[in-house]
Amino acid sequence: MQLTDGQRLDWLRLIRSEGVGPRTFRTLINRFGGAGAALEALPTLTGRSGRRITPPSRAEAEGEIAAAARLGARLVALGEAAYPRLLQAADSAPPLIAIRGEAAILDRPAIAIVGSRNASAAGLAFTERLARGLGEAGLVVVSGLARGIDARAHRAALVPGTAAVLAGGHDRIYPANHAALVEAILEAGGAVLAEMPMGWEPRGRDFPRRNRIISGLAYGTVVVEAARRSGSLITARFALEQGREVFAVPGSPLDPRAEGTNDLIRQGATLVAEVAHVTEAIAPLLEEGTRKQGGGFEQGADTLALDRPDLAEGSIFWDELDVDGPGPTLFPEAPEAAEPADDRARLIGFLSPTPIGTDELARAAGLSVRVVQTTLLELELDGRIERHGSGTVSLLG
Repeated sequence: MQLTDGQRLDWLRLIRSEGVGPRTFRTLINRFGGAGAALEALPTLTGRSGRRITPPSRAEAEGEIAAAARLGARLVALGEAAYPRLLQAADSAPPLIAIRGEAAILDRPAIAIVGSRNASAAGLAFTERLARGLGEAGLVVVSGLARGIDARAHRAALVPGTAAVLAGGHDRIYPANHAALVEAILEAGGAVLAEMPMGWEPRGRDFPRRNRIISGLAYGTVVVEAARRSGSLITARFALEQGREVFAVPGSPLDPRAEGTNDLIRQGATLVAEVAHVTEAIAPLLEEGTRKQGGGFEQGADTLALDRPDLAEGSIFWDELDVDGPGPTLFPEAPEAAEPADDRARLIGFLSPTPIGTDELARAAGLSVRVVQTTLLELELDGRIERHGSGTVSLLG
């Protein structure tokens, strides 16, 4: 399928209409036979509030397309050749996504890596090793550009290939200090995706929307560190709903950042301690190609031909993803916390019950080795850390 310019405008106007999310979009397309006809009927329909829905004007839609183009982004519709194949197979796939960079990278086999924003130095070190190894094995690393595990995964996979999914618009990078990381991804031949319109500042409910795209792009999702009420667990649950693999990195029972990942393993997720644990698990999927999940598209028109029902009635995910739903009930992602100004507090944040070397700790915390050694001495005298062989340390209590 390839939309005409007029059809693309209609699709954009429809999905940007108040109260229209992915589920409602599909319902309207199927009911009225196309986005143009749905737009004509939209003002006669009423949402839950009883108010009539007025779609954006053609000029507003054209303005969004032009603004995206100025940043080098293009809007790709569900069913078009440039739309990622694996994401298209997901029930909650967005009708339109804006892509910057090399769209072709999104059709390469991919693995998602997500985890804590307040990651430990040990978690960051393992993430780097895992992402680099997966890249060397020919896999694209997908993540959400967040601080901590996400950012380390992107940086480690810059050369082999990485894709970032934004919670806001392309011109509203979140967190803002990761704008340089976005440029590095693009310069390295990666891709950056956004479902939300230009100028959109991400809200709490937008992070679960982003997370289902992260899992939808990949054959499996690896959770490195996650507390029990973590946004990373939403990504894992989406992966399950999408029929993808779920992996988890075990951690110390004494570290709250490992509670969520240890729970995933207990519930049946594949334990990951090295790259081979991921590559061996997805090898059968790579051999058979994209997993068949039913559904498809008619050729030519912009009419969706769905031969499967929506997700089960009452699914928390459909309710969260449609703007006319009740809003998220899972763990909406909070704004980024400010970095601790005190070196001691900063260092404690990167320490965990898992032993870590001084050099890696200094790198993770962005402090000099001399400052780290001095601070560790203070923490040792206070009984906060334990020293191990080979110059490693771990947090006590």
